Amino acid sequence: MIDERTGLEIIDEAECRELLASKEIGRIAVAIANKPDVYPVNYKTTDNRIVIHTIPGTKLAAAVLGTAVAFEVDNLDEVSKTGWSVVVRGHASEVEGTEAIMEAEALGIHPWSDNPKYRYLQIEIDEITGRRLA
Repeated sequence: MIDERTGLEIIDEAECRELLASKEIGRIAVAIANKPDVYPVNYKTTDNRIVIHTIPGTKLAAAVLGTAVAFEVDNLDEVSKTGWSVVVRGHASEVEGTEAIMEAEALGIHPWSDNPKYRYLQIEIDEITGRRLA
């Protein structure tokens, strides 16, 4: 289906979930005290969640505060000017409890940075949308 306003193809929910699961790097958008920030993160998906390996800081603070977050992943080709983007809206929380942390660890999220990461953040997916430029 084409969005007549933008000319972009609308990606259905099932394909959005497949595209989301196909990547390991995305961006989480959070806002604390009306100050928005966007962070690149390593992630994996499971069930209706996105799981991020992190350390204490703004991302985790946003989760502890129980704020709404956005998450975006894309694949773009600047030469052919094609690509897709998937946006998730949801609520973040810290992964807590031994069993839940062990499940998060079993996902095998491998951060690119050398900083040791020892906490997990999860986003419960409330809404997922996608667009494609072909």
